[in-house]
Amino acid sequence: MGQTREAGKSTRPGRALGVVCLLPVLLVGCQKAAPPSVERPAAPVSVAAAVIQDAAVYLDEVGKCVAREVVSVQPQVSGRITAIHFADGADVKTGDPLFTIDPRPYRAQLDAAVATLAQSRAALDLAKIQFVRAGNLRQTKAIAQQDYDTRKNAVDVSAAQVEQGQAAVETARLNLDYTSIRSPINGRAGHRLVDLGNVVTANSGSLLMIQRLDPIYADFTVAENDLTTVQRHLAAGTLRVEVRLPDEPDRPVMGQLTFLDNAVQDATGTVMLRATVANSERRLWPGRFVKVRLVLSTVAGAVLVPAAAPQMSAKGPFVYVVKDDSTAELRPVRLGQRQGELVVVAEGLRAGERVVINGQLGVTPGGKVRIEEPRAERGTPAGGQS
Repeated sequence: MGQTREAGKSTRPGRALGVVCLLPVLLVGCQKAAPPSVERPAAPVSVAAAVIQDAAVYLDEVGKCVAREVVSVQPQVSGRITAIHFADGADVKTGDPLFTIDPRPYRAQLDAAVATLAQSRAALDLAKIQFVRAGNLRQTKAIAQQDYDTRKNAVDVSAAQVEQGQAAVETARLNLDYTSIRSPINGRAGHRLVDLGNVVTANSGSLLMIQRLDPIYADFTVAENDLTTVQRHLAAGTLRVEVRLPDEPDRPVMGQLTFLDNAVQDATGTVMLRATVANSERRLWPGRFVKVRLVLSTVAGAVLVPAAAPQMSAKGPFVYVVKDDSTAELRPVRLGQRQGELVVVAEGLRAGERVVINGQLGVTPGGKVRIEEPRAERGTPAGGQS
């Protein structure tokens, strides 16, 4: 029994020591290793430098082309159409023949008027001779005063008949000229409304419509809130107008503002303006809708960036500016008007600063960026223009 107790006493401290020795191992195994720090990779972006150039201040409106001159050709005498001298849609000049109305009746009327005039002139000559004779007889008192007055009245009546005959001849000659219908303006003919052999009535119905296409008008409207600005710039000089077709936005046709209406339209609250535009290429057509840009002024030395650079947030527009250390800075800006593929930055950016134009979704403020060349420029040889 005594040996047993001694043995038990000797083994208890050894067990306690083993437990104590295992605790550091367990504590070391329970501790987790700290994760290594991971740096976010640089975001791939495309950049462009802000540039300085003159920028236009303008108003963009929708307009409609209107022919400068429109003439409805009508017959001035009645008769049958005996000839047509043009093709539908042809360009005509002033004085070009268009239609011929049967001239024979009017030629006969002219001949009759000429004969009547000759008869009146003969009667006037006879009346003058008789009046001279009556004057000689009156000096010798061989004729009564009444007969003398009758001879004098006959001369006056014959002279009036001659004038009447001359007017009749002129009228007959005009009617004969009206049988040949000619173009009153330079322009483009539409489709004719009568055919060969049709009988037309004087001053009744249209035979043809002619429109002058060069130059041409572009009519458009601006809101009454912009009227004061337009008037102020118009007083300083002629305003330039750019007219664009919807299917050719990159080929503007230049013109000038030539008309400002004298009243604001009650129904729409707008005022009508008109630009005169050269149209030698016939790109603009009457009745066609166009985009009209009224250039009010030009801002010299404006800062511009590609239109893809500005982004929108709850606080307004901003751009990412790439610094020299390849980090991105979020820069609030105030934008102006677009200038083609560029947009004016009125505040917040200096010329030469690089802004992100592609890849903004992967950029964080203060984060690293990696500038990539656009695909179209990767094949550009060293030293060549991009």
